[in-house]
Amino acid sequence: MLVTRVLSRLKEEQFLIRLSQGIYLYPSRNRFGICKPSIDQIANAIAEKDHARIIPSGLTALNELGLSTQVPMNAVYITNGTPRTIKLGNRSITFKKGTPRYFAYQSRVFTMVVTALKEIGDDKVSDEVLLKIKTILDTEEKEKVNHDYKIAPQWIRKKLKTVLYGNN
Repeated sequence: MLVTRVLSRLKEEQFLIRLSQGIYLYPSRNRFGICKPSIDQIANAIAEKDHARIIPSGLTALNELGLSTQVPMNAVYITNGTPRTIKLGNRSITFKKGTPRYFAYQSRVFTMVVTALKEIGDDKVSDEVLLKIKTILDTEEKEKVNHDYKIAPQWIRKKLKTVLYGNN
């Protein structure tokens, strides 16, 4: 009860901004006004508070990898924590329960590649997308990529085999 009153008073004084139920922001200010964090920063802060891991999924992963220029209004993350949706004004963050397989990958980037390819679909993955993925994965540690490649779904391994390992 006391905490609720204190948070309410701090909100009224504009010291804190209430983003959603139980989620408050201590805003940084500049000469143009209040600087709010990105949806990704908010999602990572929520995951850290919950002691959960998150992985961008679907359109969120496509955007983060640079495979799409569209910024999704509703960010979707796979989590090993509590599944829920948090409304932030006209946007939302959705945490979907993920299978342990998603958290077996050693490289966060490779996991995003898998979720991005699933969003695109097997029959719609273009050579241009595969070349961009190769460029992205070339920056990752080779051992991690090799490990993650072996546990990726079969259709994704087929798509990535040529760009990662050539025709051998």
